[in-house]
Amino acid sequence: MKIQLKFFASLREVLKTSSETLTVPDGIQTIRDLREFLISRGDPWSVALAHGKAVRVALNHEMVEEDVPLLDGAELAFFPPVTGG
Repeated sequence: MKIQLKFFASLREVLKTSSETLTVPDGIQTIRDLREFLISRGDPWSVALAHGKAVRVALNHEMVEEDVPLLDGAELAFFPPVTGG
């Protein structure tokens, strides 16, 4: 399964990227699983997406919770709760 990741505001700054196309490893089925995988990459991922950090997620432009299943070809956007212009 391939998905498009997008990062906004402070997450984009910390990760030094605004997007990535990712082939999702086997066993990753939900957004929560994916966040765990990204955190396991180490710095700066573990800092930007750390547990306890407020991070909002949109799947195909719709706000969702982390227990939502991933979809092949989906766009997944991560951003802090409040973003500015």
